[in-house]
Amino acid sequence: MEPEAPAGQAPAAASKLSEAVGAALQDPRRQRRLVLVIVCVALLLDNMLYMVIVPIVPYYVHSASEKPTLTSKVCVTTLPPPTPANASADTVNTSESSTAAMPARSTAQPQYPTDNEDVKIGVLFASKAILQLLVNPLSGTFIDRMSYDLPLLMGLGVLFASTVMFAFAEDYATLFAARSLQGLGSAFADTSGIAMIADKYPEEPERSRALGLALAFISFGSLVAPPFGGFLHKFVGKTAPFLVLAMVSLLDALLLLVVAKPFSAAARARANLPVGTPIHRLMLDPYIAVVAGALTTCNIPLAFLEPTIATWMEHTMAASEWDAGIAWLPAFVPHVLGVYLTVRLAARYPHLQWLYGAFGLAVIGASSCLVPACRSFAPLVVSLCGLCFGIALVDTALLPTLAFLVDVRHVSVYGSVYAIADISYCVAYALGPIVAGHIVHSLGFEQLSLVMGLANLLYAPVLLLLRNVGRLKRSRSERDVLLDEPPQGLYDAVRLRERPLSDREGAPRSPPGPFDACEDDYDYYTRS
Repeated sequence: MEPEAPAGQAPAAASKLSEAVGAALQDPRRQRRLVLVIVCVALLLDNMLYMVIVPIVPYYVHSASEKPTLTSKVCVTTLPPPTPANASADTVNTSESSTAAMPARSTAQPQYPTDNEDVKIGVLFASKAILQLLVNPLSGTFIDRMSYDLPLLMGLGVLFASTVMFAFAEDYATLFAARSLQGLGSAFADTSGIAMIADKYPEEPERSRALGLALAFISFGSLVAPPFGGFLHKFVGKTAPFLVLAMVSLLDALLLLVVAKPFSAAARARANLPVGTPIHRLMLDPYIAVVAGALTTCNIPLAFLEPTIATWMEHTMAASEWDAGIAWLPAFVPHVLGVYLTVRLAARYPHLQWLYGAFGLAVIGASSCLVPACRSFAPLVVSLCGLCFGIALVDTALLPTLAFLVDVRHVSVYGSVYAIADISYCVAYALGPIVAGHIVHSLGFEQLSLVMGLANLLYAPVLLLLRNVGRLKRSRSERDVLLDEPPQGLYDAVRLRERPLSDREGAPRSPPGPFDACEDDYDYYTRS
């Protein structure tokens, strides 16, 4: 009888555990915290997959391009093209001896061709952002129609397939397909994840804190991925980092299925959202356009440095694969510090939100100009830390602003507006890998860094146009009456659908701002 007792207690214990988990999931506060965890992990995975190949791809593409010259069994028709494509005035006479010399020198100093392979690397980096840029207008509309959980699940599934393709890719074509597939997954996962956070946390300062936490995970994934990928690639193998990421993405998708239940009747009811403002009309909103331009400008230095800094470090500092990856890791601390400071300052001085973004652009510009002056590892790390600190200020200040602008000027459905934010990032990351290589080859790395820094310094004053956004908080006393609590958030306005400011036609109107002169030319406002 004694051996049967534990066997009989096991189903009961499992049933009690299932009931406890179900009860925990029914609590709205716990449920939205779990949703926040799921979204943060999805953003972490996407950015780790994006950046994990930074220290790996130059070496992988170089070794893949050498395979036809080392093995006579490879298709002979592919042998002639690499030779003229890689040839230059000072290498024509040494083309026959370069193959024999390469293995002896590769252990001490990796080889980076100056033309053909740099173009391949740039196109590979840009393929993800280009496809994501093309899909985002469609994904934003799809998310507005289908709610947020199902598109997020779709995005995680595509990211899982992309990661597995990366793990077992053996040629450039497979790498290109995996990278492009990641762009498709990111267009759904990133946009729906950020929009889900804005929807689950409608009030400030909780929305800023939640978005700040998501940005911390984005920065952690972007900055820890290069050393993570470089370490596992060097000591374990190429497939190791991608298999780890694939497993985490699968677990995150399963957790989303348990928590959100995207195929349940309740999920179908949640999908009946108000009709959101079309994405093309949101793009015509001048305030949103200014924010989108700032997001693009602040990410240009990072997007342009990713494919070029490893080669520059190798030539300038004789840096190894590990050095190129570890240089980004310390920047995680100032990025998190920037997120924390912006959230705290926004809670105290919400009307200066535009100033935090402008100051971030100035810091990015100064840091970008200092990068080419670095001739050792420590100053370069300091410059990259300043760059990431500035990006944290801009992103943390302006991402909640997009949700607020949609709340008070349009309809509170966030898929399209965060698709615009994703498009802003993708413009930088699509142009960067392709344009940066040509600029480096024609003008030099120093000129590239100076141009990027100057662009950020010049755009910082443009955010003055957002200084009147704080006037949209005209209903503090109304909120005190409705919610019986003092205002304490970044933007503590009552939704305009509750008590709107109306024009003579009854359409919601925002308080006066710097763009009032052009508001008659565009119909920004929709009725709920």
